[in-house]
Amino acid sequence: MFGERASHTLQTTALVNEAYLRLVNSRRVNWQNRAHFFAISAQIMRRILVDHARARGYQKRGGGVPKVTLDEALVGPEERGRDLVALDDALTALAEVDLRKSKVVELRFFGGLSVEEAAEVLKVSPETVMRDWRLAKAWLAREMGKPEAVRDDA
Repeated sequence: MFGERASHTLQTTALVNEAYLRLVNSRRVNWQNRAHFFAISAQIMRRILVDHARARGYQKRGGGVPKVTLDEALVGPEERGRDLVALDDALTALAEVDLRKSKVVELRFFGGLSVEEAAEVLKVSPETVMRDWRLAKAWLAREMGKPEAVRDDA
């Protein structure tokens, strides 16, 4: 949410609220520890953001999306949504190849966890998380056809 414009339709508080409601209403989860909570939270936020991106503006021929000038379109909030959907698709493909690397990206990018927190969740060393993070970013960039698909500061 950091890179989105102020008038973005899904504000950070709305995202957190939706994630909270899904967590609270999830009675089937047997919480194991703090790390398990963060892992599930990151996964839920990923689903919310991707579902929102897919639902908004990707309907055939605009689907009621307000008209914008060419200058506004070049700024590209819809581009970010497409990038998010492409990232989700690429992450799903990465999970089939290497589940841990996919989880590292999910925890860091969607969950906002630090390297140390992600290492705790995954029960690996911080060095392993950094190595997985670098390799996953390169894999995702290639898969998405972009030089920098995932920000380094996420």
